This record gives sequence, C-alpha cells and structure tokens, in this order.
Amino acid sequence: MGTGASKNEEDGSHGGEGREEENLDQAGGQLYVSLKMENFKLKGDLIPHVYGSVPLVGSWDSSKALPMERESASMWELSFVVPPNHETLDFKFLLKPKYHNVPCVVEEGPNRQLIGGTLQGDARLAIFRRNSDENLEYRVFIKADRVSPFDLAASWRAYQENFRPSSVRGIPDVSMASVSGMGAENGSAASLELDIEHYVVPAPSTSANSGLVYAANMTETPRSITHAGVFSNADGSSSLSNSFKDVGGISVDRPATIKEMEVVIPDPSKLYSSSGMVESKSVGTFSTSQKQDGLRGLFVDRGVGSPRLVKSSSSSTFPIDHKLDTETKNSMPAAAGAVAAAAVADQMLGPKEDRHLAIVLVGLPARGKTFTAAKLTRYLRWLGHETKHFNVGKYRRLKHGVNQSADFFRADNPEGIEARNEVAALAFDDMVSWMQEGGQVGIFDATNSTRKRRNMLMKMAEGKCKIIFLETICNDERIIERNIRLKIQQSPDYAEEPDFEAGLRDFKTRLANYENVYEPVEEGSYIKMIDMVSGHGGQIQVNNISGYLPGRIVFFLVNTHLTPRPILLTRHGESKDNVRGRIGGDTDLSDNGELYAKKLANFVEKRLKTERAASIWTSTLQRTILTASPIGGFPKIQWRALDEIYAGVCDGMTYEEIKKNMPEEYEARKKDKLRYRYPRGESYLDVIQRLEPVIIELERQRAPVVVISHQAVLRALYAYFADRPLKEIPHLEMPLHTIIEIQMGVTGVQEKRYKLMD
Repeated sequence: MGTGASKNEEDGSHGGEGREEENLDQAGGQLYVSLKMENFKLKGDLIPHVYGSVPLVGSWDSSKALPMERESASMWELSFVVPPNHETLDFKFLLKPKYHNVPCVVEEGPNRQLIGGTLQGDARLAIFRRNSDENLEYRVFIKADRVSPFDLAASWRAYQENFRPSSVRGIPDVSMASVSGMGAENGSAASLELDIEHYVVPAPSTSANSGLVYAANMTETPRSITHAGVFSNADGSSSLSNSFKDVGGISVDRPATIKEMEVVIPDPSKLYSSSGMVESKSVGTFSTSQKQDGLRGLFVDRGVGSPRLVKSSSSSTFPIDHKLDTETKNSMPAAAGAVAAAAVADQMLGPKEDRHLAIVLVGLPARGKTFTAAKLTRYLRWLGHETKHFNVGKYRRLKHGVNQSADFFRADNPEGIEARNEVAALAFDDMVSWMQEGGQVGIFDATNSTRKRRNMLMKMAEGKCKIIFLETICNDERIIERNIRLKIQQSPDYAEEPDFEAGLRDFKTRLANYENVYEPVEEGSYIKMIDMVSGHGGQIQVNNISGYLPGRIVFFLVNTHLTPRPILLTRHGESKDNVRGRIGGDTDLSDNGELYAKKLANFVEKRLKTERAASIWTSTLQRTILTASPIGGFPKIQWRALDEIYAGVCDGMTYEEIKKNMPEEYEARKKDKLRYRYPRGESYLDVIQRLEPVIIELERQRAPVVVISHQAVLRALYAYFADRPLKEIPHLEMPLHTIIEIQMGVTGVQEKRYKLMD
C-alpha cells in the first residue's frame, strides 16, 4: 500500500513491482485514503486542513480547504474513499485559524501526489513558515488501502445511513474512521514481539468453550418420555427439570441440582423493542443483496432517561402478536412507544391462540434446520422472549433407540411412520404444555416433510398456539455434503457405527427416503429460506406473515448465515478514569492503556493477517478510538450503539461517592443490576435494546470483526454468543486487556481468551 510518513520512515513500500502486483491482486476495490498530521507542540488556534485537486479535497481555493478532525491530543486526521476514476490526487496541507479563514499558512515544498494509492516522491515532514524566524513541523502519515467491494459496501452503507450528529458530543452515530499508518518509530506495535498462544488463558467454565457439539441433542429434554423410553406419570413426575449449562453456544438440559444456572427470564415490560421489517400478507421475496433497513444504532438522547429509536423512512412497525393474559407470565414481549400501543391493541382484540408462537421447521435432512433453530432460539432468548428448542429426533432416540437404520424412515414402512408421528405428537404436546406454563416461542425441529404431518400439527395447535412454518431449502451440493459428514461425525444416531463410510451410505439412503415423499410448504403462514446458509445471496419468501414478533424473526433470518468466521471482543485499554475508579466519562488512555493498544494492534495484525475484509468496530468514546488507533490495514467503524452504559447524573462519580451521596440509588442498583436505570441514564436492558442492530450486523458479516468497546456493552454482546441468561449479564467477567475470540460456524459458537497484559 502506498504510504508516506516523516523523513525517518523507509521508502521501500512506495513503488516497485511488489506494489503493482498488489494493486492487481486487489483490483475491483476502491482506495480508502487516510491523511494524518501530528504535532505535540501545536500553538494557538491553528487547525490543519487539506486542499487540492477537485473533487476529492475541495479545491485549490484555500478558503474551501477541508478541515482535519482531531483524533487525539496531538494527531489530526482526514479520511475518504476515492472513486475509481479519480485515483490521481494532488494536494497540500495548510493551517487555518479556528475562527476565521485568513491568514492561512501553506506548507513549504512541492505538491504531494498520490497515484493509484502510491505516494510519489520522497516522504517528508510538513513544514509551515509562520514568519521569518518561526517554523512549525508536522509529522505526516499518508496511507492508502484498497478496500474490497463487499467490505466497502457494508462500511459505506453504515456510514451513509447512520451519520446523525449527537446532540451532546457533535459526533456521528456511526462513522468511518481512519486506517492508521503509524510507523515503528512512533511507538507502533510492530516493534513488539507477540506469541499469540503464549497469551491463551482459560475461559470461564460455564462459557461456550467446548469442542464440536450436536445441536439437535442439546435441546429441550422430553417430559413425556423417560430415558428408559417409557411414558412418564400423568403428573409428569418422571420428567427432568429445566436448568441450563452453555455448551458451544447452545443450551443443554441438566439435572435440577444445578440451581445456580437456572434460567430466569426478566420482566419483559422493562425491555424495549424495534422492528425493521415490512408486513406482508401475500407471498413476497426478500433478497440478501437488497438494502436492509432497520440496522441503525439507537440514537440515545443523553438528556432523557430512556433511548429513542432512529428508524429508516422505509421501515414500518409490526404490532405485537401476543395477547393479554394476566395468568400467563411473560406474555407481552419487549416493546416501546407505538409498538407497545399496538401490542396492547393486539392483546385485547386478537384470538387466544396468538398468545404463543410455534416456529415449525420444515426441510430435508442436512439442510441446516437445527443450526438455524439454535441460532434463532439464542437470539430470541437474548431479547427477553422465553424460547425453547424442541427436537423430535431427540424424542425418537429416547423412545426407540439410536440404532434405527434407513429402513425406519421409508415411506412404505407403516410401523416406522406410526412411530415417527407418535414422537412428533409427544414433542408437540410437551411444547404446548410448556407454553401454557408461561413459554412464549417454541421452535419445533423436525423434517415435517409431508402435508399430512403438517396438517396433524396444525390440528393439534388449534386454540393453543399460532404456527409459522420455517422451511429451509438448500441447492448447493457442496454444503449438503458437508452437512451430511458433520451429521455422521456428531449425531448420536451414528455414535455406535465405527465405519464412517457405512454410516454415510445409510444416511444418504435415509435422505433419499425423505426426498421421495417431500412436499414443499404451500399452506398456512410460512417463511422459506432458499440457499441462505452460505451468506452469499439467496432468498427469503414469506406468506401470510404479520405481527411484531414474526416480522422480527424474518428480519433476523434475512441476515443470518453459517459462514465460519471469528469475532474478537475486547475492552478498551485502561483509561485514566479506570485508574481513578470513576464510571463513565470520556477520558483518554493511561500509560498501561497505551501499551495495550500497541499489543492489541500487533495481535490483530498477526491473528487476521490473511483476512483482507476484516474490520474494526469501536464506540464513539475516545478511549476505544485511541485503543484502535495503532491498528493498521483495516477499515474502522464507530458505532454509538457500542458506547458504554450511560450513568446519567452519576457519570464521572466513583461507586463510593454514589454510596455516600445517593444511598437509595446505590442500594437499588445492588438489588437488581439488570433492570436498574441510572437517573437520567440507562439500564442493562436499555443497552441490550440498542445493541440489537449491532448483533444483526455481526450475524450478517462474513469476514472477521474486532469489537473494541466497554464492559457493560461487551457483557451484553458476549451473553448473546454464549447463550447466557439475562440475569447473568451484569455479572459476567470482562477483564481489561483481554481478547475474547468467538468462533462462529456450523458447529455452534466456541470461545478462546487471550490475556495480553496483567
């Protein structure tokens, strides 16, 4: 990449055959240019500006020069994307007084020229002569990186759709930031030695940290079948209780003795929700290549106690699809404003069965049904909707054993058909019973591949719950083959088959049996996911879908896929307020924090050295921006949604000061950290609300993402990936100077932690 800096930098990267080859390799992208100036002894009110060739940097009229933005106390920056037809750029730096246009001081020497991302001529300082006996010298960093079309589209869309100034700090809600070009002589992490594996530390024992897991077997434990394969007592006394331990990001049923892991869903009236979908009562198609609405962060007005939602002009609100029932806990999902009003109207006027929602999976084996169900379950739980995943295969294995051959699944085997329908009915009855006890969304996971089976389920649901069929269709033979092989490796159906090839032949025969009688969904309310699993295009078709929660589910499915990629979560480096023990604020980094920023840059460079499409996400607070500053080679995006939980009137105080001066607030927070809202500030539930667009965007990304944020925010993000109960979020461990690597893929979610500093 073309780079210019001070005269101390080497010039070997500014030209030659290697540069030409790299440009050819990255053809098709656009240049992302970052210009920086640094001066530790800036005098007066002089602001660095850039001016030069039209149309990129204003014009050669100095009065129209573009101001550079302050990145830190000594660093100023201006970045922009260069259109393909304007890759030759002539420019110079100048200094202008802050409050008037003249006199301007233009840098000495010839114009600087950037051609196709390559800086022409020697790198040099920017020297400004204010008068005959005073010169000002600025170190200059010029960096141009060719951004892939995919990454540019995602980042630029986020910039354009979310550029809304804050009423407090005057900064964008989401903004593009620079790609750092600092050299080693400026304290770059390049001078640090880092053995990544040396820094690995154990993750918390209850986190999503296991190896491969079989998602279908990690679902709800059947109530109506014991492990011996017989019916339970009528009162259900033989059934297992429902506690949870996280394995691979999917909930696992455990005996009731693990009391500390029992899931408790909070009062949803404390939550807020948003919708980004458009109601459709006829068949429609959503393409993943279309512009997605509703992905913006929340614009939090710091002058009031609760956030307000920024919506795109094209999005409309779904009414809540769950009706009022004072005897059913958690029947009303999260809502705010007009959505809440619509929810009340729906609850008062809608049919009784709409209180509960059953998502019934449909599809051939090895089409991604179970993994999609597991992801959807995790998402809805994180939002506060009480959700459970019911897998019929687990019921079948418990009642009829794990050694059923492909013959069991033949369409001309009446005993097999009867047995499979029986366990499907048992699973559905369990789901309905769970809903009657307070459950909200049941995800019913089976092939359900014939109209006869689906009609049976619809009849069982009459007057009890609303059914939406979710059909997964995959036409990519490579993905199907991969899924089949994973199935043989992980499914208990083949755990006792030592011959992998024999198991493979049996499963393919089973698959053929299903294919012979498969009937696509054409009845009722349905969602069809067609070739969505790879994240490279595909379609979603919806029919007779309306309501708040169904619309939200469609919106999530539009953006989800199973492409493996890592997501790195880390807090900013230690700030000066961290040292003082003060909450909130917007201070810069301590010495330890600056050292961590350098080590983090070195870590990211080594960990993601082959990932050209990776990106760095920060909050808009300077401690995260400064932590990300040394990281070079990747676009950076600032999200206001990633800002730390706002402490309102307590911002800048220590906890001891709050305890002394505001004892009632201190005790209220201590009693319920999840729901407690600082006066004129936020609660953890508010943070979850504004983080939903970030989760959607993380699910949509196919490339790695590094998220540099704050303790409360990262607790909420981590809880989503690890499928942790909401009540645990305020207590999750998020240490400073530690990287949590979340590996997203078809086997679920796995975790690895790196502690770079004590």
